[in-house]
Parts: sequence; C-alpha cells; structure tokens
Amino acid sequence: MRVYSAAAEEALRTRRLLKEWAGDGLLTPEQYQVMEQDTACDLRTTNIFVRVVLFLFTTVVVSSGAALFLAVFFSRPSPQTTGLFLLIFAPLTYAAAELAVSQGRLYRYGIEEALAACSVGFLCAGMNSAFFSSYPASPGAVQCLVPTAGAALSLWIWRRFGLTYAFLAAMIFVASLPGYWTSSEAARHLMVAAFYAAGLAAVSALRSGEPSDSLHSMWSFVEAALWVGIYLAINLQCSSSVVRWRDGAGAVVDVARPFYWTTWVLIWCLPPIVLARGVRRKDRFIIDTGAILAILTLVTNKPYLGWPRHTWDPMLLGALLIGVALLLRRWLARGPQGIRQGFTAERLSRKHREWVDVGGVAAGLVAYQTTAPVPQAGAQEFRFGGGDSGGGGATGSF
Repeated sequence: MRVYSAAAEEALRTRRLLKEWAGDGLLTPEQYQVMEQDTACDLRTTNIFVRVVLFLFTTVVVSSGAALFLAVFFSRPSPQTTGLFLLIFAPLTYAAAELAVSQGRLYRYGIEEALAACSVGFLCAGMNSAFFSSYPASPGAVQCLVPTAGAALSLWIWRRFGLTYAFLAAMIFVASLPGYWTSSEAARHLMVAAFYAAGLAAVSALRSGEPSDSLHSMWSFVEAALWVGIYLAINLQCSSSVVRWRDGAGAVVDVARPFYWTTWVLIWCLPPIVLARGVRRKDRFIIDTGAILAILTLVTNKPYLGWPRHTWDPMLLGALLIGVALLLRRWLARGPQGIRQGFTAERLSRKHREWVDVGGVAAGLVAYQTTAPVPQAGAQEFRFGGGDSGGGGATGSF
C-alpha cells in the first residue's frame, strides 16, 4: 500500500539517527562516514524551508493552471461545468504525485505533497460545484458526501505517502460530518468523540505488535492526534461552536446540564489515561500529549465552574508546573543510577535543543511585543510660545 518501500524509509531514518548521534559526539567522523555509506538510499529529500517553498509554489502553479484553463476555454462556465473539470483535475494531480514519487524519487520534497493536497481540494470543490451548487437546500445526508470523500482521500494519501498532516485533514473532515445530520450540539460532540474513539481503537490494535521504542513511528503521531481530538470534542470550553467568551469567562449554550458536567468529569479523567498509556509504552510523544491535555484541563477548569479568572492565574499555573517538574526530576534522579523504569532526567540527546532555541526566540519576540512602551495618542507636543528677551528686545523668532 505504501508508495515507499520499508527498506528505503528505514534507511532514511537510520541516516537521521546517525547524523544526530554524530552531532552528540557518540560517533567519530570515521564511524559516521562508514555507517552512512551502509545506509545509502535513492530517495531525494530536502530541508524544511525548501520543502515549504516548493509546496507553496507547486500549489500556486497547479491552482493557477486550472483557473487559466477554465478562463481560456470557457468565458463564463457554469458551476456544473467548473465542477466537472475540477473532478477531472483531481485524478490528474494525484497521478502526477504518484509519478513524482515513482520517477523522481521525491520524499517529503514539497512537490508531490502539494500535488496530493491539490487532488483533495479539487475533489471536494468539484463535487460541491457539480452536484450541490444549484441545490443549496439538498438534504444533509446527501451534502455530507463532500466531506466524506475528502476524508476518504485524505486517509488514502496518509497511508500511501505517509503524510501525517493528511490524517489531520481527514480528522477535520470527519469532525464536520455530524453538522449535516443533527442540530443538537451535544449529539455533535458525542458523534465526533465516537468517530475518534473508533479510530483510536483501530490504531491501538494495529500498534499492539509494534516495538515500544517507536518514537519516530507515524502511529505515535496518529494516536496522539486522536487523543487530542477526543479531548477537544468533550471539552466544551475548547469548542468554538458551543463556547462564547463573555467578560473573560466561558459560557456554554444549547447543552443540557447533565451533559455539561459529564464532560467536566471526563476532561479530568482523560489526561491521566493518556499519560499512563504513554508511560506504559515509553512513547514520549504520547506522554507530551497527556501533559498538554492536563494543562488544558487546568486552564479551562475555572470557565467550566463559572469562577472568575484573575491576572495572577497564569503565574500560579507556571509555579505549579515548575514545582511538578522539579519534583519529577528529583524523583527520577534518586533512582538507581538516576534511572527509574527506563526513564531518566538526564538529557541523552541534543535533538530537541534547536526546538528549545526556536521557542526561546519566539518567547522573546512575544515578550518584547507585550512589554514595549506604547506611545500615548493623547499626549501633545510642547511648543515654546516665544517671548521677549531682556532689554535687547529679541523675540522667539530672532
């Protein structure tokens, strides 16, 4: 099913690990060169900046080409005609993505990713223009075919090319489906949570035979995304569809009180479950997800209870997080040789140092924007009004 062979992807992953180990000083330059030659791969890769530029450039070229084709051959095409040609462009762009990988051997290069993404956009836009533009009052059960097709194609692209953000796109499509079926906010949240829970059960079953040290596995990201999706579906304060912020406090509308308090209990139960899951599998990605969900629970607890929020709340939250981090670090350090159940407080790799540096720069920029003095608009510039000087008779215009 995958367009890339397992051996090629394993070779790329090994080369990344070798580069990381060499940067940490775990390998000598001679060892790195010898081991790098043993992991040769014919796939073409690039850095993240070139990848983003190529993605945006290819997207602009493909969309502009489609618009130019319609403008040249049709003066004023009807929505049905536009939708028909968009449905034709969808398989063409997908075939171009397959060709870029099979012939060009591109891997996370931006070009094949943009072509695959454009195929999803052409499919959804084409279906909407060809079948539903002239019938805006179509039944919801029929209109839901558009996000259903988008979710199906996004899932296929995720499995075919291994693009993790394609799975996120599928989750967004799935989250929009209940809106076509019911107007009840509680039912929508339950449906979305049920969809994500079903996906989580399938992913957990697929991961059952996977090694526990699969930090770089795509399944870690997929499982974490599903956990976050379930949490956002049951946390009403994080849902923009049912939360209206007023005077710094959250107000939930159109939701029964029993359902409201049930979700409050669930948002306290879910983070410990995610943390336990990550610790048991020794999956750092899942552990980080559980920690983020716990922080979101603490942040949204006051709006849930209707308590007023104060300016010192972030300071208290930061002090709590610092205290938990210090206690956890001390507890790990007191273990045998500073290790407890395979976990240690010592930094074994500098892999995440560049992300810490980027976060520090971003925090500095934000802090500068928030602390920079703002000029007062009402202040008037003082001007001297002139006057006479002594006995010489000089004035301000002298």
